[in-house]
Amino acid sequence: MKPELGLSLGDPAGIGPEVTLRAAANARVRRACRLVVYGDEQVLELTRRRLGISRTAATAITRIEAVRSLRARAALPKPGRACGAAAFAFLDAAAHAVAAGEHDALVTAPINKLWMQRAGHDYDGHTGYLSELAGTEATMMLAGRTLRVVLATTHIALKDVAGHLGTDAIVRAARATIEHLRVFHAVAKPRLAVAALNPHAGEEGLFGDEESRIIEPAVRALRRSRQAVEGPFPADTLFATARTGHYDAVVCMYHDQALIPLKLLEFGRSVNVSMGLPFIRTSPDHGTAYDVAGTGQAKPDSMIEAILVAAQMVRSASGASIQRRRKR
Repeated sequence: MKPELGLSLGDPAGIGPEVTLRAAANARVRRACRLVVYGDEQVLELTRRRLGISRTAATAITRIEAVRSLRARAALPKPGRACGAAAFAFLDAAAHAVAAGEHDALVTAPINKLWMQRAGHDYDGHTGYLSELAGTEATMMLAGRTLRVVLATTHIALKDVAGHLGTDAIVRAARATIEHLRVFHAVAKPRLAVAALNPHAGEEGLFGDEESRIIEPAVRALRRSRQAVEGPFPADTLFATARTGHYDAVVCMYHDQALIPLKLLEFGRSVNVSMGLPFIRTSPDHGTAYDVAGTGQAKPDSMIEAILVAAQMVRSASGASIQRRRKR
């Protein structure tokens, strides 16, 4: 039976509705899974008409859960608090349904963090909210075809990164990555590289001591537990090596250190994966793109990949569970 995925529509003023409809019409998506969309039925209908998609067109969407209505009958809603509140409501409903076992995995369309916070939901994004819901800290991975990056810190100001880094957090991110690659990608012995924080990995302390004080102890702890982890490596050369396949993933110290190389190489086809949650969650690699919302220009490629990866992870987890039962 095809996996059934719960999909949160994201900010209704963004490109979430458009990429959701286009992805659901994709033949690979239709073959891979069924979708239950949590969102605003009127926004989806208005978007469908604007895109010229027939009501009878083949789609992976089997049901729409109408969570909240913005009464968008003639025009798509504009960015603002109402859309921030609606985006959170869609996410909350979809995530609770997946956590309760009603669907096999969660896929989330883009939200706008500013408008969600101004609507009274003080999270730094999907990952913070899902971590609170699950009662366990999620680790963010962005995965493309030639590169996977993992974040030790996420949405914090660059000036605060060094103060938020910790040996335990790096070890936790690496272990979450190792487990994820084993379970969902059948990588028996994952090879990880750990990026340095400072230029030239600190140049023996000349440009900073975070490498010797925080990062190297994390690498040593992981190697003591017989994990194939190396580093810290200067980030200016590390990604060129990682993209050749020498490493299965790179653990990065801050948001842009990870996402600049990833999006340079993989933009539009990489997938955001929340590791360490008790359920599967994926998302496309882009934001709400208000500037093109409603114009028909948004490309669904990353949403297609997010859905396909979620469906593949469901199948892999099921296979891993069967293997564990057989070994008993």
